[in-house]
Amino acid sequence: MINRRRLETGGFLIFLVVITIALVVVVWSYALALLWAALAAILFQPLFQRLLERMPTRRNTAAALTLLIILFAVVVPSMIIGGMIVDQAGTVYTRIQNGEINFAAYFNQVHDAFPTRLQTLLDKAGFDSIERIQARLSQTMGNSVRTIASQALSIGRNAAAFLLAFGIALYVMFFLLRDGETIGPKICDALPLERSVTAALVDKFVSVVRATIKGTVIVALVQGGLGAATFWIVGLPAALLWGLLMALTSLLPALGPAIVWVPVAVYLLATTAIWQGLVVIISGVVVIGMADNILRPILVGRDTGIPDFVVLVTTLGGIELIGLSGIVVGPLVAALFLASWQILTEQRHRQRASAPMVGDTAGADRSPPG
Repeated sequence: MINRRRLETGGFLIFLVVITIALVVVVWSYALALLWAALAAILFQPLFQRLLERMPTRRNTAAALTLLIILFAVVVPSMIIGGMIVDQAGTVYTRIQNGEINFAAYFNQVHDAFPTRLQTLLDKAGFDSIERIQARLSQTMGNSVRTIASQALSIGRNAAAFLLAFGIALYVMFFLLRDGETIGPKICDALPLERSVTAALVDKFVSVVRATIKGTVIVALVQGGLGAATFWIVGLPAALLWGLLMALTSLLPALGPAIVWVPVAVYLLATTAIWQGLVVIISGVVVIGMADNILRPILVGRDTGIPDFVVLVTTLGGIELIGLSGIVVGPLVAALFLASWQILTEQRHRQRASAPMVGDTAGADRSPPG
């Protein structure tokens, strides 16, 4: 006869799984909004705590002030700059359609400006035409940057849906900021994991979120802004659009914004714009390149322990899967994956170290000689 207690427990677990899946299906349309609300609440929790120290009995006011600071210091400037970038992108697209911007002509200018020996080497390597270069670049890098740009422009096309998701994110963020100190421990207690495992995973989750947003997104914005300022100084059109491209490419480890500014510097030097090309090179190496080395340790404070190649693959994969949110989700999944296996390995080592050896047990049973 089946134990009634086990049957009830099994039935409850099945119900719990089913109702959890049902909830995920119901809120799936706003999953990204909820995700960014949680990430922002984690990132800005120190700001909320500082405001709460000044008004200990007014948690609602502290949470509302935190939202206002986020809105006017981060969101509004981002929307203004985003609108300017979209406007510049539309202008550039129109000029390309009208033939005012001809990349093939630019390529030929650069190619013809090189020494004859270098031209021969490039031709033998298959870089004798812009069509071949485009084919090679598409094979090497894929459509990742194009996917990022399309996701950014889709916000403008779906303004109503974006505003609704944005409002939901702010609303949820208010309660996560206000009640995060009680919600977090309850979630940890409900997880079917050992307390030590839960604490390790939560610590890794928070550190990766802060490292990814502060150490990657903010550094990308700084490098993009410096790149835009550099291109504006040398007189290149659509400087903000160039800055956006450098901010996006800075997410790629090792290469970074150099993917953008190096070809631009080569073009300027090849077309006798010497001082402009030198300014781009100096700014790219000294200013833009050093921004990552200086800012990341200050903003992050500690390493996430994720290898660069894993960051690259998971970032591009996350972007391909869910769009811009993959910038954070991809490395986060990788960090939790690595942390889980590390915890499992440590547990096995502890079990092996604590288990008595067969020889020692046998030796302990022998009586010492009289």
